[in-house]
Amino acid sequence: MKGFISKETHPASVLILLLAFMVGGYFVGSFFFAVLAIAVFDISFIQMPDIALDPASHPSGRNIMLLLQGVVQFMSFVVGPLIMLRVLKYKIDPYLNWKMPVTPLLVLLSGLLMIIIMPANSVIINWNATMSFPDFMSDFEQWARAKEDELAALTKMIANFDDVPKLLVGLLVIAVIPAIGEEIVFRGVLQKQLHRWTGNPHVAIWIAGLIFAAIHVQFFGFVPRAILGALFGYLYFWSGRISVPIVAHFFNNGFTVLLLYLQQTGAVDFDIESTEPMNWWSVLISFLLSAAVLYYLYTEFKEVPKREQALAETEV
Repeated sequence: MKGFISKETHPASVLILLLAFMVGGYFVGSFFFAVLAIAVFDISFIQMPDIALDPASHPSGRNIMLLLQGVVQFMSFVVGPLIMLRVLKYKIDPYLNWKMPVTPLLVLLSGLLMIIIMPANSVIINWNATMSFPDFMSDFEQWARAKEDELAALTKMIANFDDVPKLLVGLLVIAVIPAIGEEIVFRGVLQKQLHRWTGNPHVAIWIAGLIFAAIHVQFFGFVPRAILGALFGYLYFWSGRISVPIVAHFFNNGFTVLLLYLQQTGAVDFDIESTEPMNWWSVLISFLLSAAVLYYLYTEFKEVPKREQALAETEV
């Protein structure tokens, strides 16, 4: 009987192909973006590099960057990897979902877990944001700080969600597309192929989580992001359904966008950009509740049966 992952293509070859199709998706997405940007924002192709380097130099710089991020990420993280799976003769649904469907309540609870865990995570965020390096790594620390400041400035410029249309666009570009694309890439393909390669699900989950954190190029947020990636990985490994980490990822990003909207419209007085830890009692409650929810999800997902279709997913 076949395993639920094909034995014919070496995992290293699959991952090289994944990278190649993502790069291909990036270039195709860049082309589509250029066509749309020229038509919608009345800019020339020659202006695009300057706007990308300094979005504030153009009146529509924020919207242009959101369009760039949305189109390019959709093509490189969603379309490219899905085409690769079909080229390798995988049936996409059984490949990404090797267990039977789970109840919507469990999927929703997986998403709410991302909100419940935020106070506990604030302690790790603060530790990582304020850490310092030994003298021999001072050059790296300066580079990492400069990169952090550069990305923070870009994020601050595009994260303007002071009305409902901007909120909806923000949710699409910052929450929906990344949740779908990054979970397909990092959990659906990378984690599964690493599991197949190493034979150890925990090694696969943590390596995928570390790579997930590294591609964001924000070292002073690296540790909490790696832990978050591993958490998505365990939710996927336990549930066998790609929708579970996608919803969790969406709740994590979407809740942040919603808080920014509420802050910018004056509905709440809360500094979402702060890296300070929350008060000790909220951290303690968050930790205990998160542990309880994680254990409950683990026990419930463990009982979900595998799909028979997943055993023959590589057949055309």
